[in-house]
Amino acid sequence: MSKKKTDKKKKNTSLRLDETTLKALKMRALETDSSVQAIIEQLVDDYLANRIKLKKKR
Repeated sequence: MSKKKTDKKKKNTSLRLDETTLKALKMRALETDSSVQAIIEQLVDDYLANRIKLKKKR
């Protein structure tokens, strides 16, 4: 499947992260030969599939 076909179904959203967190995320993406987009997308998919749980705020 071409990149254009997969991107066609995706929608944009905004995400605000702490500067330190974003820098660390970008570094991890480089280290793993990935992208911030791919990491966030995988995390959301895992959360929605109940493969990861969020910690409850106190």
